[in-house]
Amino acid sequence: VQQKFSNKKKFVFFFKEMKRVANQTARIIGASQKNGQSKAMMRFYGTKHTSQLFEQLDDAKVDYNKYIGKDFEHKLIYKNSDIETEGKEMTNLNLCNSINLTLDQALEQDDKAVIFGEDVKFGGVFRCTVNLADKYGEDRVFNTPLCEQGIGGFAIGMAALGHTPIAEFQFADYIFPAFDQIVNEAAKYRYRSGAQFDVGGLTMRTPCSTVGHGGLYHSQSPEAYFAHTPGLKVAVPRNPAQAKGILNAMIKDENPCLFFEPKVLYRASVCDVPVEPYEIELGKAEVLKEGTDVTIIGWGLQLYTLEKAIKMAEEEDNISCELIDLRSIMPWDRETVINSVKKTGRVVVSHEAPISGGFGAEVAATIQEKAFLYLESPVARVCGLDTPFPLAHEKYYLPDMLKVYETIKNVMNY
Repeated sequence: VQQKFSNKKKFVFFFKEMKRVANQTARIIGASQKNGQSKAMMRFYGTKHTSQLFEQLDDAKVDYNKYIGKDFEHKLIYKNSDIETEGKEMTNLNLCNSINLTLDQALEQDDKAVIFGEDVKFGGVFRCTVNLADKYGEDRVFNTPLCEQGIGGFAIGMAALGHTPIAEFQFADYIFPAFDQIVNEAAKYRYRSGAQFDVGGLTMRTPCSTVGHGGLYHSQSPEAYFAHTPGLKVAVPRNPAQAKGILNAMIKDENPCLFFEPKVLYRASVCDVPVEPYEIELGKAEVLKEGTDVTIIGWGLQLYTLEKAIKMAEEEDNISCELIDLRSIMPWDRETVINSVKKTGRVVVSHEAPISGGFGAEVAATIQEKAFLYLESPVARVCGLDTPFPLAHEKYYLPDMLKVYETIKNVMNY
């Protein structure tokens, strides 16, 4: 470290500052433990380190390996109860190929549809737009400069003139330069013009969530930022079949839409998908599994973790869990969630984004407002930590299976 400081005084200052922060942190931790706050925080926020939970399971003689291995079969994730498959031509696709097929069909059906973004002409960094420029021409599928603000503004302009722009932001982490264009222009365009003009044909795609090695700039889940903005529709799919139906619905919707794509699922999530176009209603959640003891709510990639935790809770503790995929973040399906809570009386909400201000807080607040007298325990959240996404400590940051499992037990024992 000292070699990085050419000036000795700067190094001394740096060392003293680190020591001051360490001492302050120690005092805070000591005070919270003295007041019993540390245990309470771990109980309701599920922030225990995974290593501690492994030790507890070892003591309880629980074989957790059968829930975390690659051989675990995700049956609930690939349940697509609201997609008509009988008599339909089906094809086996991963998430990336499903999105590519959806975009292909959108361009074929709508002459005013265009796709643009960084490197999309060449197929995009994740290959979701591969071969589309060759098929439809470079005037309909084309690259943009590396300027997210420009991509957002250009998309709004095209939509205002009646086109169907499908804009790609290469990573959700880099959508923020376009934040002003999206929340102050796209979301308010119809309102500020008294419904004379709109940008309803606008759809924005962007890869999100953890990938295992993305660090702080390629792992974020920023859906809550946009859910706070009236005028936008926001959704996150869990598998290829869901992705096709939701994305197609967004492209045809008459409001500006944001479609967040969990990038680790591009290759990892594979299932049968109907070939012909179809839509999944925006704002409608799906109950993947019915239960009687506790309601578990999530969306996107986190559902894979939740299914494992549910399996563990049911087999090890005989806890009946109801699993809900919210799918649409805005608008979101309050009715389905409230009806489930009234039945179970206990709730766990989980997402990768940091816990403070995450969309789970909105879900929790609505539950206590609409179903308070039905609750048998406080609404629990198992989320990412309030830190930048850490590369070296990703396993501690993520709301993993064991954190969810412990929280399920805590709400049952409250």
